[in-house]
Amino acid sequence: MSHSPSPHDNDHPEHAHYRPQDDHGGSKFYWALALTFGFAVVETIGGFWSGSLALISDAGHMFTDSMSLALAAFGVWVMRRPPQARYSYGLVRAEVMTALVNGVLMLAVIGWIVVQAIARLQAPQPVVGGMVMAIAVVGLAINVAVAYVLSRGGMNLNSQAALLHVMGDLLGSVAALAAGAVIYFTGWLPIDPILSLVVAGLILFSTVSLLRQSLHVLMEGVPQDLQLPEVGLAMAKINGVESVHDLHIWTLSSGVVALSAHLQLQRIQDWPVILEQTRALLHRDFSIGHITLQPEVAASLKVPDGKVIPIRQQ
Repeated sequence: MSHSPSPHDNDHPEHAHYRPQDDHGGSKFYWALALTFGFAVVETIGGFWSGSLALISDAGHMFTDSMSLALAAFGVWVMRRPPQARYSYGLVRAEVMTALVNGVLMLAVIGWIVVQAIARLQAPQPVVGGMVMAIAVVGLAINVAVAYVLSRGGMNLNSQAALLHVMGDLLGSVAALAAGAVIYFTGWLPIDPILSLVVAGLILFSTVSLLRQSLHVLMEGVPQDLQLPEVGLAMAKINGVESVHDLHIWTLSSGVVALSAHLQLQRIQDWPVILEQTRALLHRDFSIGHITLQPEVAASLKVPDGKVIPIRQQ
């Protein structure tokens, strides 16, 4: 690729673009949705019939999972839409939005489980332990199958959010199985709400982590695995670069990191070579794929004191 000096120079590599034929994991969401929703209906009926909060909680998880998987599939479809006049980056942020919605839904489910569990601890209700165990075993097998389907191929925030829901269901099935066994063999009813609370706590930890990641991307924070000063200093060490300023790094979607910066040059004539070297550096060392750079020379650079702290060669 050849470049000539210009006020702005943009690098848009192939992997930063999304094509309609790219699947982005859409098919696995459809399979997972069918399995999850189908068993959620069965587990809901069994939960109310047996009187088990652990089963009802797991069924609630699975219905929420069904919604989350539907949102994830919708997010994949939206991501595949090409860039438009009003959305020049395309709609790649859809995966982050669906991950955020899924996290919020999980918080609502966790709150409901906690309220119901506290009520059950205060007033235990009869539970048919044998039925709970039978349904929980089937649910455990379904959740393992769904988790396997979702974990195949690449993972992004959307996939992580859906998998988080399913892992919560898997834990719920284990808890329901344990609760059914204890009640069947000992008759101790408080185990049902106690295990529901344990599962809710485990899911809460993962959900908060997912929400933090999603909000970090939406707030256009620097990716967690990159350090802004380190990237700036590496760019400033390229021959012919005096300093780097107005440096910004953010995430468009999973695997797509964007960077923009102003480079103060010793000579504008060196810009084509410096541009190629900078692109190669950012791709190779920092896996940054969407790059926008603006060259400047010292004579034309006018920055108010205190507004910018340039990153200079060391």
